[in-house]
Amino acid sequence: MNDVTTMGPLITESAAIGIKKKVDEAIADGAERIYGGSHLNELGPNFFTPTVLNNVSVLSRIWREETFGPVIAIARFSREDEAIELANDTAYGLASYFCTKNLERVFRVASRLDNGIVGINDGIISTATAPFGGTKESGLGREGSAMGIAEYLETKYIFLNT
Repeated sequence: MNDVTTMGPLITESAAIGIKKKVDEAIADGAERIYGGSHLNELGPNFFTPTVLNNVSVLSRIWREETFGPVIAIARFSREDEAIELANDTAYGLASYFCTKNLERVFRVASRLDNGIVGINDGIISTATAPFGGTKESGLGREGSAMGIAEYLETKYIFLNT
């Protein structure tokens, strides 16, 4: 990280505490802390250092649960199919991200990921003009875009036989 990098607070102090617990558990299970992993108390109780963990166990909570905080959990894979299996082997499905220069891989992998949002070559993928929402236990329906307004509409079917 560098001096121009900025990071906002987590939503609550308990969110920061929960992320710290998951990070510590992952490290105790053998993950390697590459960067971060601690509270930024000097900024307030809701701030947590952007964190990178390598060799994370796919059985750990940091890997298997949605962690709404600045943590990257890295697990190694050998084949594309294995990566997709690892990504989909969770009860959650809000978003997934991957990097590639291969356009065929973009469509092949993105179509097989069981997530509501897929970011390719970028981590900032939310915009008001795109539908936002997940699959599985990450929720049903979408917000944002023209699809999002459908959640607030009532459809009425009228049939008239003359």
